[in-house]
Amino acid sequence: MFSKKIKISCFNLKKKNKKNIRELLIEILKKKKNYRLIETFSNKYQYSYNKKKISKFKKYKTISIFGLGGSSLCIKAIYDFLKFKIRKKVYFYDNLDVVVPKIDKKKNLDIVISKSGSTLETIVNQNIFSNSKKLFITENKKSYLMDLALKLKSEIIEHRNFVGGRYSALSEVGMLPAELFGLKKDKFKKFDNLIKNRDFMNTLIYNVDMMHKFYSLGKTNSVLLNFDKSLISLLEWYQQLLSESLGKNRKGFFPIISNLPKDNHSLMQLYLDGNRNNFFTIFDTVGHKTPKIKNKNLLSGYNFLNNQSVKSVMIAQKNSLKKVLKKQNLKFRNFEILNKDEESLGIIFTYLMLETMLLGKLMKINPFNQPAVESIKKETKRILS
Repeated sequence: MFSKKIKISCFNLKKKNKKNIRELLIEILKKKKNYRLIETFSNKYQYSYNKKKISKFKKYKTISIFGLGGSSLCIKAIYDFLKFKIRKKVYFYDNLDVVVPKIDKKKNLDIVISKSGSTLETIVNQNIFSNSKKLFITENKKSYLMDLALKLKSEIIEHRNFVGGRYSALSEVGMLPAELFGLKKDKFKKFDNLIKNRDFMNTLIYNVDMMHKFYSLGKTNSVLLNFDKSLISLLEWYQQLLSESLGKNRKGFFPIISNLPKDNHSLMQLYLDGNRNNFFTIFDTVGHKTPKIKNKNLLSGYNFLNNQSVKSVMIAQKNSLKKVLKKQNLKFRNFEILNKDEESLGIIFTYLMLETMLLGKLMKINPFNQPAVESIKKETKRILS
């Protein structure tokens, strides 16, 4: 255990601690070429903004986020994970045909985010729905959003060119909104301690080794079994990270989000008794209060539910699931969040990004581009022209 805030277990490995994976990790941590983005993981990272520059935006009671994919998923993950600590209301324009809330535009801040500055859906949404004070986060180069920001004389925060959208959770993209939410960005940054922690490093190496073995055996469905609805946005961020980073050259994993216990009554039959091309990661949070069973309303034969809470029932279901998966020799690991705060979320962001980069190295894939998606963007623009 490397943190009092979160437990990450390993897949069951017969042979552990592969030397070549450790060497690849050391190479990544040297921050050469594309891996320079790891600078954002550290508290030593120098942001392209300072407190004085954004202090004037802290007065806004509501915040609207305009962005697609990596430009919004990490922010939504932060908001949903830590909503209980956030007093402001946050709205996300992260798709076309969105439901538009009623907003007092004088009390609302629009944050428009696109690394390229040319994301079509973001341009459309901000054109139609953005009516408040605007703050832009985009790369420092000529683009539609850069030109628009200059025309409106809006504040512009640089989206560093060495940080890809899906890897931007701990950069300006994730941390500036987090600060405006009232959160402490420094508390997310535990990287410098984590890489010195043997348990963290071994857990990372063991799990990467096993996932690479799964891939070589044709087990390419990464099923994310989720027991906490506040984690759904985090898993959607991870879904993009894993699929867009490694889904190239006829390679990759297919991340499937499955919300439990609901999916026990639909997909679990397939997971347990269908094709053996799945491996599983269980996500759960412990400690939060839930409603208790009303004993007087129970019929006879169900006394085992006396004094149980919703959470205790879910814990029993999770423990049963683990036993069944183990009995059927279905590989799984567990992310158990013991304390929901900035630190635990920062650890998850750091761990999963490092894991994905390592898998890219092993699979001989560039985990930072998305060439197939770019072809759709070009074709869409051609059709509309």
